Amino acid sequence: MTMKRREFLATAVALNLGSAAALLAQGVAMPDRGGRGARGGGGGAAAGGRGNVERRTCKTTKLFKSPGLFPNALAVMTDGSGGLWIGQQKITASNAETYKLPIDKDPDEAAWLVDWNGKLVKTVTTHSRNTSGMAYGNGCVWMGANADPWGIFQVDMNNKQVSHRQIPLSLDSNGGGCHGVKWHNGKLWIAALRLGGILRVDPTSWVPEVLIRASSEEKPRLHDVAFDDQGDIWVVTGNNSRSYTEGRAGLNKYNGKTGQLVMVVDFEPGQCDPHGLVWHDGHLVSCDAGIHPGWKANESPTSGYIFRIDLV
Repeated sequence: MTMKRREFLATAVALNLGSAAALLAQGVAMPDRGGRGARGGGGGAAAGGRGNVERRTCKTTKLFKSPGLFPNALAVMTDGSGGLWIGQQKITASNAETYKLPIDKDPDEAAWLVDWNGKLVKTVTTHSRNTSGMAYGNGCVWMGANADPWGIFQVDMNNKQVSHRQIPLSLDSNGGGCHGVKWHNGKLWIAALRLGGILRVDPTSWVPEVLIRASSEEKPRLHDVAFDDQGDIWVVTGNNSRSYTEGRAGLNKYNGKTGQLVMVVDFEPGQCDPHGLVWHDGHLVSCDAGIHPGWKANESPTSGYIFRIDLV
């Protein structure tokens, strides 16, 4: 019996993800396409499968304000003079009434490059919508759209769209929402809401390779992902809340070689609200978007700020 190329690839992907699930999955129940309703998973202190999971708390320190609203994604610029990429998230028709804010007539969203003092260096314009996560790699920004038309937008430094592809592993060709994207060792990592975890994808073939479940009953809200100097993986988590005071943001740290949960971090009360995430100069850095599902617009007192995270 011969196997066609498409059948072979489909089988290989299924086998690859099946073995990855056995090794890395932090739970079994899946959220819906928008990332709601996750149960079980890798956010609880008892998860992780092997060894003890350390529990810590953290505080935040404001660094500078974003060039514009609403900053919902971060990526480190690894070329040229370096710097920090900030992804813009605009108000959409679906959430304008919720936040009581006007819709921008121009729906395109920016990727702002700033230096580490917050000075604007460059702006790249993208067709991403409701951007919730971004990466920089291969001379392009990769913007994660959390609204129609969804997917990952690859855009070069001259504002040219190179590709637009859906998050893999969807039967209906709609990959669903995204809350984080990172480039690491030539691969793209996507915080996929429909899958309730972070998915490693080959950026050329777009074949999915590894899935690490990251959402939990305690903190089902999944946001951005970052890699530290040791290659370990940090993921922003949080609870479903109706106000800033009800918010319970957190971080999960995973062993970058095994995918096992090794640390759970709770933000102390009164801290900045984390959305995007990067690792820079020995610290985690995040952004407070200013719009958070269930909250009033700019309810967080540090809306629009880029800030440092320090473990206590």
